[in-house]
Amino acid sequence: MIVQACINGARDAAFHPALPLTPEAMAADCRACILAGAGEIHLHTRGPDGRESLAREVMDETMRLVREAVPGTLVGVSTGDWIEKSDPRTLAAIAAWRALPDYASVNLSEPAAPAVMQALSARGVGIEAGLASVADAERLVGLLLDRPPLRILIEIGEQDFGEATAVVEGIHAVLDKAGLRRPVQLHGMDETVWHFARMAAGRRWSTRVGLEDGRLLPDGTVAEDNAALVRAAVEIYRQAAAQ
Repeated sequence: MIVQACINGARDAAFHPALPLTPEAMAADCRACILAGAGEIHLHTRGPDGRESLAREVMDETMRLVREAVPGTLVGVSTGDWIEKSDPRTLAAIAAWRALPDYASVNLSEPAAPAVMQALSARGVGIEAGLASVADAERLVGLLLDRPPLRILIEIGEQDFGEATAVVEGIHAVLDKAGLRRPVQLHGMDETVWHFARMAAGRRWSTRVGLEDGRLLPDGTVAEDNAALVRAAVEIYRQAAAQ
């Protein structure tokens, strides 16, 4: 089990004053999150204009600085299709990377997901299979993959606790029936961040927290930064382990 820090995502600067949007800021933030107890990092690389980018020069510079800041830490990135807004550009960017992330998340809801997964596997990059619905899970188990994903990323957008939990149970049922038993990382968004952090800890799954997913601490106050969110999640896991 790990607490992964998701430090920025697709958020813009107005979301939180501590949101890291440059390679230098990301590197410093990653270090703070690891010191706070995070086991891994997930980030969205940004170009000089602050926009998300998978371009080789952007990936290479970000990976270089982050590796220097947190040596030995596994670092992952997003491949969301909104980043390059073109499947051929996404695939070309992956093929051009020189400084590789350890893994990348792939959203099974996106049409090009199988091709993106194949491209990542060809580069030796691990895959977080992002599942946001039962349909995503059914699509994943129906694919003929060269190798199984590094982990299953169950990422829930529904904000109602009952509806969101039902989606998780449906996804897990599909995976279980298919015998696809990979490490699971469960996380919510905004209102459900801490609901799912507690659920993940109770089930001995991993989770992720950070400004990509939400800015509030469990008590409803705004977190100072990503490290504060990580510390709160680590405490949830500590309490779960003590029970």
